[in-house]
Amino acid sequence: MKKILRNWELYLFLLPTVAYFIIFAYVPMYGVQIAFKDFIPTNGIWGSEWVGFKHFTHFFESYYFWDLIKNTLGISVYEMIIGFPLPILLALSINEAKDGLFKRTVQTVTYAPHFISVVVMAGMIIAFLSPSTGMINHVLVFFGLEPIAFLSDPKWFKTVYVFSGVWQGTGWGTIIYLAALAGVDQQLHEAAIVDGASRLQRIWHINIPALVPTMVILFILNMGSILGVSFEKILLLQNSLNMDSSNVIATFVYKAGLLDAQYSFAAAVGLFNSVISAILLVVVNQIARKKSETSLW
Repeated sequence: MKKILRNWELYLFLLPTVAYFIIFAYVPMYGVQIAFKDFIPTNGIWGSEWVGFKHFTHFFESYYFWDLIKNTLGISVYEMIIGFPLPILLALSINEAKDGLFKRTVQTVTYAPHFISVVVMAGMIIAFLSPSTGMINHVLVFFGLEPIAFLSDPKWFKTVYVFSGVWQGTGWGTIIYLAALAGVDQQLHEAAIVDGASRLQRIWHINIPALVPTMVILFILNMGSILGVSFEKILLLQNSLNMDSSNVIATFVYKAGLLDAQYSFAAAVGLFNSVISAILLVVVNQIARKKSETSLW
């Protein structure tokens, strides 16, 4: 108690964040119980009939269960394979740049897409990839190729989603890695230069090891959200023709819960998604803690 009173200013700064999570993250968890009930709004949560795991069983036995899992994991794993190493490579490249103006220009150009809203991004994708008027297809036709209906062909959806996300988020992701590189002791580089180490050798033996703890933490967080594909952009790019590849758990919960008013069923699917994500987070964190000295806890 004395420590709290002595540092009350710091706890006061912390209070809004704690209050935010309590009000908007923990208090709403009271409603999770509707996943185990046949929720009827007029009866309220307590007045609705308790049905146990009925909605979970219905979801697991449904014909679309494995399609949703396949699409969700497919997009997430694809995004991690492509998107995870690129911020590292970009940070290492920017860190090696000596020209200050060039360095700032590259940072600005690569960071800027992060501030484009999801709606605008989806509009840009639809406009650029249009089979008749899109810039990309005009380029393909110019080189004698046939135009491609990117957003109407299920096999192209994951690639369009992942690479547009990589373009938008790679520059912003480099900030964390550049911050880690800024903490590298320059005396290590000076000693390596004296010993005759090349630039690539210094990157491999000094810079990359300095990034490993950050890489491990971000990898753990990414694994914890591997089933949590953001549904906004997918929903904006989704249509009846690409549904085979674009229907993921997040969009399914949205449609089942808000559009079809299947509140209990949607809550059960969302709870399943959250529980699996939490288990993955804990398991990957435990593995990281055993294999290295870096973990979330």
